[in-house]
Amino acid sequence: MIIDCHGHYTTAPAPHQAYRDAQLAAFRRGKPLPKPFDVSDDEIRESIDENQLTLIRQRGTDMTMFSPRASAMAHHLGDASVSRAWTEACNNLIYRVISLYPETFIGVCQLPQSPGVPIEESIAELERCVDELGFVGCNLNPDPSGGHWTSQPLTHKSWYPLFEKMVDLDVPAMIHVSASCNPNFHATGAHYINADTTAFMQFLQGDLFGDFPELRFIIPHGGGAVPYHWGRYRGLADMLNQPPLAEHVMKNVYFDTCVYHQAGIDLLFRVIDIDNILFGSEMVGAVRGIDPQTGQYFDDTRRYIDALDLSDGDRHKVYEGNARRVYPRLDALLKAKGR
Repeated sequence: MIIDCHGHYTTAPAPHQAYRDAQLAAFRRGKPLPKPFDVSDDEIRESIDENQLTLIRQRGTDMTMFSPRASAMAHHLGDASVSRAWTEACNNLIYRVISLYPETFIGVCQLPQSPGVPIEESIAELERCVDELGFVGCNLNPDPSGGHWTSQPLTHKSWYPLFEKMVDLDVPAMIHVSASCNPNFHATGAHYINADTTAFMQFLQGDLFGDFPELRFIIPHGGGAVPYHWGRYRGLADMLNQPPLAEHVMKNVYFDTCVYHQAGIDLLFRVIDIDNILFGSEMVGAVRGIDPQTGQYFDDTRRYIDALDLSDGDRHKVYEGNARRVYPRLDALLKAKGR
C-alpha cells in the first residue's frame, strides 16, 4: 500500500473560494459574515475526479491524507472569527471529500489560528475534526502572521495547550505555513522552505520533546534546507550543548518526500534515517509542470523513490509503515477496513 502523507484540496470548487472572497469583503466593510456557499456533491466529484483522483490512479498510489489548501489558510487575514468560520468551512469540505471517496482520502484539518490569538482557541476545532469527523492529524502554522514571524517559537510554553491536546488525541501535526504577505518571501519557493528550516532549528534549540516525548511533527517539503545542511545542524547541536540530533529531535520529527528532483531525493535518503521519512507528493500543489529534463511531472515523487536502491523492508517503511506509525488513527482506520 502507498500512502501519501501530504495532499491539499487545491482544486476545490469555485463556490468555496467565492464564499471566502465574500467573507473577507464583508469583514472589510464591517458587515455580518456570510454563511458558506452551497457546493454540490457533483461539483466536488468533478473537482476530484479530473485532478487528484486521475493522478493517483496514474501514479499508482492508494491513499492520500487530504487537508485544505495550505496557501488559502491565510491566517493573517481578517480576525479570529473570520479564521474560525473559514477553517470550519474548509474542514467540512474535506470531510465531504473523504465521505465521497473513503477508500482514497483521509482527513487532516487546518486550525483556526490568528496572529496574537492564544493557541487554546484552536483546540475545539481540532477536537471536532478528530472526534466527530474522523480526521487523523492537523496542519499547524508556526507563523500565522503570514511572513512577519510575530509568534513565539514552537518550543515556547504558549503552544503547550495545543501540544497537550495533540498527545491526548494521539495525532501528529504537519508544520505548514500559509500564504506570505511579505514580498521578500515567495510563498512556496521561500516562505514554505524557510518555515520548515526554522521549525527544525527551534526544535534543536529547545527541549520540547523532553516535555512531550510522545509529540510528533512532520516537516514537509523534504525538511526544507535541513538535510542539505545536516552537518551544520549536528554542529550547532554540539555548540549549543544539546544532545545529538538522533536523540534530541529525530525521535519526534519526520520529513516527507516532497522534493522534486532525483538528486534531492537521493540526498534525503542518504542523510536522514529511513524511519524518519514518509512518502508525500503535495500534488496537485506548488509545482505542477513537467520537468523538461525528464519529461515527467516534477511532483510525481514516486518515480524518484522507485529509482532508489532500497530493500523491500525500507520501501515498505517509506510508502506505508512509517505513516501508519506516525498517524496511529490512520492505522486503526485502515485495520478496521481490513487494509
